[in-house]
Amino acid sequence: MNSGSRIELLSPRLANQIAAGEVVERPASVIKELLENSIDSGARRIDVDVEQGGVKLLRVRDDGSGISSDDLPLALARHATSKIRDLEDLERVMSLGFRGEALASISSVARLTLTSRTRDAEQAWQVETEGRDMAPRVQPAAHPVGTSVEVRDLFFNTPARRKFLKAEKTEFDHLQEVIKRLALARFDVAFHLRHNGKTILSLHEANDDAARARRVAAVCGSGFLEQALPIEIERNGLRLWGWVGLPTFSRSQADLQYFFVNGRAVRDKLVAHAVRQAYRDVLFNGRHPTFVLFFEVDPSVVDVNVHPTKHEVRFRDGRMVHDFLYGTLHRALGDVRPDDQLLAPIVTAVVRPSGPEAGEFGPQGEMSLAANLLQSTPSQPAYTAPNSGAGAGYQYQYTPRPQSTVPVAEAQAAYREFFAPLPGAEPGAAPSLPEGGGDIPPLGYALAQLKGIYILAENAHGLVLVDMHAAHERIMYERLKIAMASEGLSGQPLLVPESLAVSQREADCAEEHHSVFQKLGFELQRLGPETLAIRQIPALLKQAEANRLVADVLADLMEYGTSDRIQAHINELLGTMACHGAIRANRRLALPEMNGLLRDMENTERSGQCNHGRPTWTQMGLDDLDKLFLRGR
Repeated sequence: MNSGSRIELLSPRLANQIAAGEVVERPASVIKELLENSIDSGARRIDVDVEQGGVKLLRVRDDGSGISSDDLPLALARHATSKIRDLEDLERVMSLGFRGEALASISSVARLTLTSRTRDAEQAWQVETEGRDMAPRVQPAAHPVGTSVEVRDLFFNTPARRKFLKAEKTEFDHLQEVIKRLALARFDVAFHLRHNGKTILSLHEANDDAARARRVAAVCGSGFLEQALPIEIERNGLRLWGWVGLPTFSRSQADLQYFFVNGRAVRDKLVAHAVRQAYRDVLFNGRHPTFVLFFEVDPSVVDVNVHPTKHEVRFRDGRMVHDFLYGTLHRALGDVRPDDQLLAPIVTAVVRPSGPEAGEFGPQGEMSLAANLLQSTPSQPAYTAPNSGAGAGYQYQYTPRPQSTVPVAEAQAAYREFFAPLPGAEPGAAPSLPEGGGDIPPLGYALAQLKGIYILAENAHGLVLVDMHAAHERIMYERLKIAMASEGLSGQPLLVPESLAVSQREADCAEEHHSVFQKLGFELQRLGPETLAIRQIPALLKQAEANRLVADVLADLMEYGTSDRIQAHINELLGTMACHGAIRANRRLALPEMNGLLRDMENTERSGQCNHGRPTWTQMGLDDLDKLFLRGR
């Protein structure tokens, strides 16, 4: 600090312009603040007019409760708000805006006009202010019940800030994204957007499931809903509902991810980590999942006041929230079967997991969950082909999942047995589709094998193409995980313990999570304030770098309260085993063997993707085939 300078109070105008640097970054920042104020006022219809991407004009008009004439000048003052009164209100805040800085900050860098009328007022009142003249001017005006805010010439008095704005289209795209996000958060509010006089969005109120689905399709595209899984679960005071995209509907960037906490759109790293873990086994490398999810929790256990723009939140019990999100999504994605993918997602049953798979476990509990399935899930019933046609004598008995007595070392050989031809089944016999389309399994019946790589099958919808190696790889992988769960993770003691230098916080974390490491096959001992000794590692990971693995797990535990790195390494090893043990290309299969693979796919978790996230099968309906041959045109 300059020793010759004196400390002085900032002028109100300069203080507001500094605050505007945090709140007002671009036109999209302005529209976010104005729309949140409209929603907080109880508006049911909001009209937005934009010119030149929002730089020349932003006008927001709502039918909310309005502002009285006496409060109009105060609305433009800093730290003036009607939404909180004391600290207790702040701890349970439900309104989108509450700091009381937005209008003051906006008016300091633009020409702002606010017109409003309350229900009991005889007329409306208007207040105007400009960045260089902070004194508000109040006068009568004509306006229906509600409020209009007009912001002109953004950054007209701060040219340096204006130079950082992008092209008109870029700024408008950012602005439109803000409106879409709020439109998803509040289905009960109608949104209408015009840009340079042209209608861009016209979203009416959505008060039932069908209307909400239409709005989601309008915002995210119809393709998302066609490839999305509805989800709804409530447990331990936490509720999660919405839509998660199937792994096959992934994107090259994370641009179709909407997550709302109590109606507030957030981009939270804890949430992102939980979602990424849930998709870990089914997403192709470098791809991003899609979702529109709504998370509801007691407002007192979430702090929304940790970021100036309120994009981030902090949960009182982040570990519980993380495990609930991960567990719910992991289970929902695992429960997807081919018949679910063949139905229109809007009419499929809502996924409501229950029991331990409903979110009471974290990533470390994945194997224990699989072990629970061994005890609680009965073997899938046999699927018997209808007693008609050429396939009257064919029956495929689903092979039960391996019991806890199956050693991991023998798993690969045991899993190959289900490809052996069934006794009494003729190699050339194939079940025919029953007339009327009844009792047809989702993936239908095999017709032939193509180039020793693909299985061609016929189902009720048309033609099914299956990558037999990828499909068998997933089946073996899931069974190996269950077999591993039944055995548990055995440890491999190190002849010479490895020393690991850590920080004191990391050493404390290792002691606090001692049981977690022990469950995963590790044995750690604290030798000093900043030193750990690794005495045992999981037997399957004896080739891994123990120091790096423990350091990475500690980093995760300190950041998220949970870690899946050990499980990820083990799954990677099991995936390699499954890949090498799966049937290879150019192996000829008899029809019963092909049908056996189809039935197993229908009963295996995540069978729509191989271990690397590639699709294992695809459907070509009759409409698709007709288009190829121009039939009906």
